[in-house]
Amino acid sequence: FTCLAGVTLGCALAGVTLRNVLHSALFLGLSLAGVAGLFASLGADFLFAAQILIYVSGVAVLVLFVVLLAGRHSELLLRQTNKQWLPALAVAGLALWALSRVARGFSETQAVGDPQPTTRLLGALLMGDYAVPFELVSLILIAAMLGAIVFTLPEAE
Repeated sequence: FTCLAGVTLGCALAGVTLRNVLHSALFLGLSLAGVAGLFASLGADFLFAAQILIYVSGVAVLVLFVVLLAGRHSELLLRQTNKQWLPALAVAGLALWALSRVARGFSETQAVGDPQPTTRLLGALLMGDYAVPFELVSLILIAAMLGAIVFTLPEAE
């Protein structure tokens, strides 16, 4: 768990500090895959699968369509930092301190038993009671994808 968390944090740090947008997107994908591995090591099988299917595949689509098809080579090497890095560092430090205070409250918590699979129950809910809202969300995602395609089309003269 600790090694996987270290790799995940290292990839996340590389994703926000590298100058090349393509490399940043690839490290973002590795970081999200590391989070999926953390979910798997904690026994959260549905979150593991959702993390891989949604976030890691989303980064792959981001790399393919946005960076490789729509981006110019000069745009891949843009400076990705701004002059607000010092206040952002202070806010990140404050958030880390607050999270560590909250985590200390749970340091004595022990697992009740072995992790149980959750995919069967969630699948029954998604295909039963929540089938219509699930399909409506898929229509919204298709509309968003079509909008992204329209925005990346070159303008006709």
